[in-house]
Amino acid sequence: MKIGVLKTDDVREELVDDFGEYPEMFAQLLRNQDPGLEFVTYEVQRGHYPEDIDEVDAYLITGSKTGVYEDKDWIPPLMEFVRRLHQLKKPTIGICFGHQLIAQALGGRTRKSDKGWGIGVHSYELQETPAWMSQPLERFSLLASHQDQVEELPPGAKVLAGSDFCPMAMMQVDDHMLTFQAHPEFTKPYSKSLMELRREAFGEEVVQKGHASLQNDIHENVVASWMLDFLRK
Repeated sequence: MKIGVLKTDDVREELVDDFGEYPEMFAQLLRNQDPGLEFVTYEVQRGHYPEDIDEVDAYLITGSKTGVYEDKDWIPPLMEFVRRLHQLKKPTIGICFGHQLIAQALGGRTRKSDKGWGIGVHSYELQETPAWMSQPLERFSLLASHQDQVEELPPGAKVLAGSDFCPMAMMQVDDHMLTFQAHPEFTKPYSKSLMELRREAFGEEVVQKGHASLQNDIHENVVASWMLDFLRK
């Protein structure tokens, strides 16, 4: 399987040497499940798109520090590309910003949540067990880093998992789009480093709570298996 990664942000310069860019994080995560996977990166934040939408088997939209509602030149073309993926029923995964963008592009709504920042390890309750899911868990935990949230689903979407803090944390649109608010590609060392670099933006109390949460287990490999289950079904 060849996966096209729609890259919507750059890793902070101070962290690249230790952790790589986001496409490398996803490649490592998913190749733990299938070493034979191929990846192609498209720098959509710089206007780089595939010449042929079918030159890859599936797409994955990364996270970004940008809000989907911000006035950035590269966001409307990406929304239009998402609508095309949806029209063609192309298998697509959205993570964090990608989750929010898919919702917004297809008629839902994303906005800055009045609940504030969610960072560190967050747990979610699985509300539905789809037939394609090979390793269902009643609850699963992932690393998160977001203030925006999906607050209204687009037509054809359903919530698969959520929490009190983030009720729409995992979403499926029809049979070809699967999205997560949290970051299965993040590692605990990366999350911790990001908290330190963004301590002022997050606030001291939020950072302390985020650091404490890193003692909890995460289920990134199970979620990676779900992503591949979905793309292959």
